[in-house]
Amino acid sequence: AELSDREAITDLMAEYVHLIDEDRLEEWVDLFVDDCSYKILSRENVEAGFPLELLSCHNKHMLRDRILSLREANLYNLHSDKHVLGAVQVLDESSGTWSVKANFAVYQSNLEGETDLFGVGTYRDQIVFNEGRPLFKEKIVVNDTFAVARMLSTPI
Repeated sequence: AELSDREAITDLMAEYVHLIDEDRLEEWVDLFVDDCSYKILSRENVEAGFPLELLSCHNKHMLRDRILSLREANLYNLHSDKHVLGAVQVLDESSGTWSVKANFAVYQSNLEGETDLFGVGTYRDQIVFNEGRPLFKEKIVVNDTFAVARMLSTPI
């Protein structure tokens, strides 16, 4: 059955978190348009209007480089992620771009079997359709706190 635009957007959001949780990060990159923007900011900076970002990638090539460095160069705590995605709210559509938001929680489990809450916040997204498929034009991850308990290695 054909999906409505809203259903396709909701499926995109679910696919986003599942690809991260399944460590399929090379496929995760394919959920973005070439000239995308991916940023992680703290809620306090957003509310104060400060532009300081915890992480910023300005195109799909930067996302690929980040995943490549994660796979081959970076040292970080080995873990698995599990996202809990809140209800996806499709806010509006203007000139082919959909504004979408959803709350999230990310839990991380380490190799010793301990699970901790890593972060909570809100996704603020701009989504476009390319050949009938929804893709992220802009993914803004607004983390509720500035402090990140461990290294920010995998995407949120």
